Amino acid sequence: MAQESRTVARRERARRTRYKLRQVSGDRLRLSVFRSTKHIYAQIIDDQRGVTLVSASTTEPEIRSQIQHGGNRSSASLVGGRLAEKARQANITRVVFDRGGYLYHGRTKELADAARAGGLEF
Repeated sequence: MAQESRTVARRERARRTRYKLRQVSGDRLRLSVFRSTKHIYAQIIDDQRGVTLVSASTTEPEIRSQIQHGGNRSSASLVGGRLAEKARQANITRVVFDRGGYLYHGRTKELADAARAGGLEF
């Protein structure tokens, strides 16, 4: 029961965050983060067309071979770097960061820092 209410609360926070992002982002793409206990996922989404342009996660074979566990900060850093690399190949440089209802701390912050270091601007 407690798990369900935590999930519902996170989804409400994410909805509020996305609403605010839509007001300030203009036509920029959205870098969305989802984390579970075992993995972390990130994707760059074009909300106007409703399509995912680039994605990276700890379930990808090239990242999975470099990590022992996908639910830690070092794994999140690898995902952020890989996402920035894929975004560069797709000529994406400016995005708006959607933390998805999570605190900007720990794995979420590590992913964002690695994406910035890889060349994404937000």
